[in-house]
Amino acid sequence: MSGSAPRNALEELLPALGVELPVLAAPLAGGPGTAELVAAAARAGSLGFVGGGYKSPEALAGELAGLRAEGVRHAVNLFVPNPLPVDRVEFARYAAEIAPEAERLGVALQDGEPREEDDWWGEKVELLLADPPPLVSFTFAIPPAREIAALRRAGSLLVQTVTTTQEARAAAGAGVDALAVQASTAGGHSGTMTPSAPPAATTLPELIEAVAGAVELPLIGAGGVCTPEAASAALRAGASAVLAGTALLLSAEAGTAAAHRRALREQARESVITRAFTGRYARGLRNGFIERHEPTAPPGFPAIHHLTAPLRRAAASAGEPELLHLWAGTGFRQAREAPAGEILRELSGGTEERRP
Repeated sequence: MSGSAPRNALEELLPALGVELPVLAAPLAGGPGTAELVAAAARAGSLGFVGGGYKSPEALAGELAGLRAEGVRHAVNLFVPNPLPVDRVEFARYAAEIAPEAERLGVALQDGEPREEDDWWGEKVELLLADPPPLVSFTFAIPPAREIAALRRAGSLLVQTVTTTQEARAAAGAGVDALAVQASTAGGHSGTMTPSAPPAATTLPELIEAVAGAVELPLIGAGGVCTPEAASAALRAGASAVLAGTALLLSAEAGTAAAHRRALREQARESVITRAFTGRYARGLRNGFIERHEPTAPPGFPAIHHLTAPLRRAAASAGEPELLHLWAGTGFRQAREAPAGEILRELSGGTEERRP
C-alpha cells in the first residue's frame, strides 16, 4: 500500500472543507445530477459529487466553473476507461431487435459501426489538473499510475469505487487515498471492474466489513442508503461517510425525468439488475424494455449505451417509462419529494453517535 494516505485522511478532509454531515450526495451521471443538487448539498453541510460521466469536457468545465464562481464546495466523479467491446454481429442483431421500439417514438437508431470511446478521459484529467477539486472519485476501473500520481500532486484526494475485496486491494496498491465501497443494492451502473459479470449480491454493511478487513484505507459506503438506519448501519460497519443517490432522485434540485419520477412515486415496480439499456450491468426499475430485451441484450459498453441513447431521450421527452432507464437502488421506496438538503440532513440524523 505504498503511497496510501493514513486511514483518517478522509475524516480530516471533510471537516476541513466545511462538511458537517456524514451523508454525501452521490454522483448521478446522465441527467439526475445537476449543479443545483451539488449546491444544495453544500448549503446543507454535505458534499455533492459532480458526475463527469457522459459530459463533454466543455460541459464539465462550464459546470465546474459555475460552482467555483458561486463558492460551492464540490467533488468530481469520472468514468475510467474500461471498455467492454461489443461483438459486431450481436450489435447489429440487437439494433434490429430494438428498432421497432425506437420507431414507435419516431427515432432512428445508429447505423454502421458501434461507437467505442473513452468518455474523453484524457481531456477530463487535464481539466482537473488545471484546477484541482479537493476530491476526485473514479468508477469502472483504476486509473493508470501516471494519472493517479499527477492528480495527487495537484492536491486532490483520490477515491476509487470498488465492489469486492479483490478490487479494494488492487486500488490500495495503486495508491488511492480512500475507497467508495459500492454494494449491489446501489442504483445505476455497478462500478465493478469486471463488467462482463453481474455484481455479486451483498448488503452494504457486509461489504464494508469485508473491505475494512482487507485494506487500511478510509471507506465511503454506497448502495441502499435511503434511511437514517441504513446510513447508521454503514457507519457502524466501518465507513467514514456514505453516499446517497436514489434517495435524492425525487428531490427538488435533481434533474430526474418526469416519467422516472412518476415511476418512483408509484412504487409499483421492483428494482432489478439489467444490461438491456447500456450493455453494462446497472440497477433500475423493471419495465417493458427490460422484460422484452434483457434476455437477449449483448454485453458492450459504451456501444450499447450510445445505441439506445436516442430512444431513451425520446422516451423521457414523451413521458414513456416503459422505454426509459429508470435507475434506482433497492431503497427506492423510501425516496421522497423534498429539498435535497432536507433529505441529506434527515439521512444523517442520529448517525454521529453510531460512528465506529
